[in-house]
Amino acid sequence: MPGPDDERSDGLQAGLESSEGDPRVLLVLNAALSTLFAALFVWGASRLDILAFTPTTIVAVALVVFLLTHVVSRP
Repeated sequence: MPGPDDERSDGLQAGLESSEGDPRVLLVLNAALSTLFAALFVWGASRLDILAFTPTTIVAVALVVFLLTHVVSRP
């Protein structure tokens, strides 16, 4: 005998599978997470004297990460 929780989970599952989402949200999240990752990466590389910890370096690494994840995550 299915309970009310079963109906809710089926509805949620169907809703999640049918939703294509807003591509702008994907781009904003990708940009934010790429920038955070780039800042951490450049900070670590600067501690090892591999890269300079400058805004230009962070932006360059963030752009590379952003483009790479954008290409990989395309359907």
